Amino acid sequence: MMTKKNSTRSFNRFLPYLLNYPKEITAATILGILSGLTTVLMTYYMGKSIDTMIGLGNVDFHKLFYLLSLLGGILIVTVISQWLIQRLGNRVAYLSVAELRKDAFAHLNRLPLNYYDQNSHGNIVSRFTNDMDNISVACSAVFNQLFSGISVVIIAFFFMLKLSLLLTIVVLVSTPIIFLVNWLVATSSQKNFAEQQKIVGEISGFVSEMVGNQKIVKAFQQENVSQQRFEQLNQHLYVRGQKAQFSSSLTNPLSRFVDHLTYLSIGLVGGLLLLNGNHTVTVGVISSFTIYSSQFSKPFIELSGITTQIQTALAGLDRTFDIISQPEEKPDGEHAIILTSAVGKVVFDHVDFSYTPSKPLIKNFNLVANPGETIAIVGKTGAGKSTLVNLLMRFYDVNSGSILIDGHPITQITRDSLRKSFGMVLQDTWLFDSTIRDNLTYGNADATDEEIEEAMKKAYIFDFVTRLPQGLDTLIGASGIKISEGQRQLMTIARTMISNPPMLILDEATSSVDTLTEKKIQDAFLQMMTGRTSFVIAHRLSTIKNADKILVMDQGAVVEIGSHDELIEKEDGYYHALYEAQFKNQL
Repeated sequence: MMTKKNSTRSFNRFLPYLLNYPKEITAATILGILSGLTTVLMTYYMGKSIDTMIGLGNVDFHKLFYLLSLLGGILIVTVISQWLIQRLGNRVAYLSVAELRKDAFAHLNRLPLNYYDQNSHGNIVSRFTNDMDNISVACSAVFNQLFSGISVVIIAFFFMLKLSLLLTIVVLVSTPIIFLVNWLVATSSQKNFAEQQKIVGEISGFVSEMVGNQKIVKAFQQENVSQQRFEQLNQHLYVRGQKAQFSSSLTNPLSRFVDHLTYLSIGLVGGLLLLNGNHTVTVGVISSFTIYSSQFSKPFIELSGITTQIQTALAGLDRTFDIISQPEEKPDGEHAIILTSAVGKVVFDHVDFSYTPSKPLIKNFNLVANPGETIAIVGKTGAGKSTLVNLLMRFYDVNSGSILIDGHPITQITRDSLRKSFGMVLQDTWLFDSTIRDNLTYGNADATDEEIEEAMKKAYIFDFVTRLPQGLDTLIGASGIKISEGQRQLMTIARTMISNPPMLILDEATSSVDTLTEKKIQDAFLQMMTGRTSFVIAHRLSTIKNADKILVMDQGAVVEIGSHDELIEKEDGYYHALYEAQFKNQL
């Protein structure tokens, strides 16, 4: 829950982003002083113009026309200066938020994988869209009023003192009341705004999840359930938003009410002074003072009018800096080595690991994978197969024990060089919206057309790609052609082949292709795995019969290890039972 202390801290952290543009701020300040001066002078000369009209048939037209011409020139200067202030204010607001967004995204790339596992992806996206937009809109609105508003308040104050001390005191009495109203309302409503932004993030995450999995929703006839869940979230947002908007909306009318009481007080006090023969107070002075009081309180009232935007922006700042405050992945050690040409000997030495301390997963795990060996990992769901991959890639660090590559603990190897040494083909395919060429060369931007063509042939997508109108330059994704899940998986296989890594990780890499294509891809994999240490996670045992070692895992521990022939001979073994249930029956 966001507090006033949090919002103040967030604003102080954002302030350096605004101060990165001193030229724009200096120019806006100068123009603000000019705009404030001309605005107050307009009021001053309006009072003087009124005083030229002494009575019926007694008007100093010469002086009146001069003052009206002067007012016209002042008005033009005021309009131009305020327009320039808006341009500069918008520039500072949007550029500073762009820098904040860039820093937040850069920090996001440095966060450990568990942050993404524990937070809704839609909620994270919402911080870069809704929250950032709210910040930039509020900054622009505040800046457009700040530069000229302060000048108007200061200059109007001195002009009021010059005209009448007593009437100035009347105006000054109302200002603290406006401040008090704004502070009370902002304090009471800020929690609702913080909760409102949190729910907006939850809705964004829910909608993103439902849109991305609409086939599953329809297949299980869960449209009504998802609709009910959305309506619950939407109603929650409505209640919180209504409370936030209602309390915040009180600020402006209450401020204007106090301001209007000031008008009445000026008219009453000014009229009494005029009737009592005070020669320093005229009808023109009273008219000017009425406008001066409006100009003096206008910046405060306008700020109260955008209280909703300011509070929403503060909530957004807090959510944005929450990302930036998240601890990054532990940096590589000062003496971490760069793994340039891995031989491929991998050792798991008494490894223990758990995602949560109360639920141990990997317990006293030991394994030696010699260079060029293919290590297959099988076991039921939740046995810890994919967790081994996470540990091997240092997406997570082990709780105890160590993992060594070519005799080096992976904690003493730079993460970039470690991860570059592995090629990964996962069950969950990922291709981005771009050309086929860009996707295939994602891991090796310098790949030649010959290398791309060879990989496509091995992955059995060459004929498919060459039949497309633009070939490799065909766009795929939301703005391009749609391809099947099987074709997507074949492309990820080709992408790994093109990256040409010294070691491989295949996690259900052929789960979305047909049996005939799978057998062909196995031949391609065998070629690619020759001389490379490979870890293959599979449920279909047909894909791992030729593995050098098969690890059978259960509840984070290795219950069996050996070749296919060795394990199948153990008639009471876990692997034998798995084989009987799956592979033999398929034959």
